Amino acid sequence: MKKLFTKKINNQRITVSNTDKLTLISNLSTLISAGIPILSSIESLLEDSKGGMKIILEETRADLLQGKHLYTSFAKFPRVFNKVLVNTIKGAEEAGQLTTILKDLREQIRKDIEFSDKIKASLTYPALVLLVLIGMVFFILVVAVPKIASVFSKLRIELPLPTKILIFSSNIILNYTIPFIIAVILLCLGLLFLYKEKRQWLISLLYPLPLLSNLITEIDLTRFSRSIHLLLSSGISITNALELTKDTVLKPEIAKAINFTKETILAGDNLSFAFKKHKKIFPSVMVKIIEAGEKTGTLDKSMQDISEYFEYRVANSIKTLTTVLEPIMLLIVGVLVGGIMLSIISPIYSLIGQVSPK
Repeated sequence: MKKLFTKKINNQRITVSNTDKLTLISNLSTLISAGIPILSSIESLLEDSKGGMKIILEETRADLLQGKHLYTSFAKFPRVFNKVLVNTIKGAEEAGQLTTILKDLREQIRKDIEFSDKIKASLTYPALVLLVLIGMVFFILVVAVPKIASVFSKLRIELPLPTKILIFSSNIILNYTIPFIIAVILLCLGLLFLYKEKRQWLISLLYPLPLLSNLITEIDLTRFSRSIHLLLSSGISITNALELTKDTVLKPEIAKAINFTKETILAGDNLSFAFKKHKKIFPSVMVKIIEAGEKTGTLDKSMQDISEYFEYRVANSIKTLTTVLEPIMLLIVGVLVGGIMLSIISPIYSLIGQVSPK
């Protein structure tokens, strides 16, 4: 009993990269499309697997041997396969469309990877500038400030507060090096923990910023529409699809709007009518495309068109954000380094003024 409980906990913690997940879905789609039974396909993939993926495939093979469905096995690994993916496969298995849906999932995961890569690429420049800034400040505190501080101590002059803070910080690094390194490591581990476990809270801190707020909204709508397209294509009802996609968005107000939409549809109205009630979240172009899809019975295709539209908007927003961030980051670097240098130079000028002939 203890072993089973440990295994369950381990399943909850297992993660694999998006690239490995794409490889799994892609290979599985290829093998099943070639007419190979799903159990044989899993066993074939298991031969070259390792790490977390090997555990997933072993669990899947064991479940298939017991007559269970593929989605049942995937649902045991929530950090790898989200609710949308699991329920998409569930609907496809029940409708006998697993081969088609696996191909759609492959494209979905590929687009998600490309989407994430674009966002990460936009953050590379600010992160690099931040690292350079930290390196420059550390160099000044460790190399320049101690030499200047020794001169000031011999002259016994009154130092301004910024200079005292610089010297104090330098003394902390030099005299308590090991505790300082431990504190930095603990800080980094704490930030890493917050990023993994409290990502929603960290992202919520960015909501008030105008450019970032709009970008997060567009990212949410891209993920939402893409997930709805997948679920509808696999035969999931619109109300169940809306319930599942609440977890794919970051902003609480968008999740509330999706929940309101589900309740509105249950009350007898359609999707476009519910979206019109939240014009600040769902733009008019999105509502018009959905209206056209509802009239022609191609709502799933309309959601795919919407996801591509918002993906284009996200790409443009990222370019704009990067363009704005570059001068801001350079300005911050200039102000901070200039402030540090001014804190060092101002006592020297003060001393020169005291010894100059009147």
